[in-house]
Amino acid sequence: MVKTLLVRGMIAGAVAGLLAFGFARVYGEPQIDKAIAFEELMEKAEHATHDHGNAMTSAQTPKAEEPELISRGVQASIGLFTAVAVYGAGMGGLFAIVFAFAYGRIGELGPRATAALLAGAGFLSVVIVPFLKYPANPPAVGNPDTLGSRTALFLIMIAISIAALTLAIGVARRLVVRFGGWNAAILAGVVFVAIITVAELVLPDISEVPEQFSADVLWRFRMASLGMQVVMWTTLGLLFGGLAVRVLDSRSPSTP
Repeated sequence: MVKTLLVRGMIAGAVAGLLAFGFARVYGEPQIDKAIAFEELMEKAEHATHDHGNAMTSAQTPKAEEPELISRGVQASIGLFTAVAVYGAGMGGLFAIVFAFAYGRIGELGPRATAALLAGAGFLSVVIVPFLKYPANPPAVGNPDTLGSRTALFLIMIAISIAALTLAIGVARRLVVRFGGWNAAILAGVVFVAIITVAELVLPDISEVPEQFSADVLWRFRMASLGMQVVMWTTLGLLFGGLAVRVLDSRSPSTP
């Protein structure tokens, strides 16, 4: 059954990736184009200032432009589609494995409700919490030399968020008998928020947005990035829930 759910999860993830690609193509790519235009403008201004101070040297030895390995058109079309589809299929497979482990262990929930709950938890821990600390940035924002450290901090934030959510769920399950479902959920939420708050305060901040960069473009890009994740996780939860119902119903014994 796990293998069947894994295949269904990858299918649901691929479909979610397709819809996320459409959303990113409409709302995200225009902001990337504006960010790239800003980056090119800043580079031209920097070169112009440098050439002005070294006019004679620049005239004698002109600098050749570096060839473009992948065109912008390919990046915004087949490149983006491939990346999002592979990411969606991978996330769908992981989602199916988590579903197979959690189904029947988090209360008397059906396949659709379990999938929806897991999608909401995944969106919270993998997207929202890291986004609050390290939001997505378009091209021209960020120092290339700090890319490795920024990526590591982002992954650390995701790991802390997942661990905090897992711990909060464990706390809720232990307290539900003593305090009731509602109170146990509130206490678990307090534990989760406390851990995330400490992590947000301890981990270093990253502020590398140029002063000249458009705040409107930055805001729209981040909202497009967040909206893309909303589309992906919503589709994954709803579609996989429907596919899982068919698999689990076919495995359940028939009622005389």
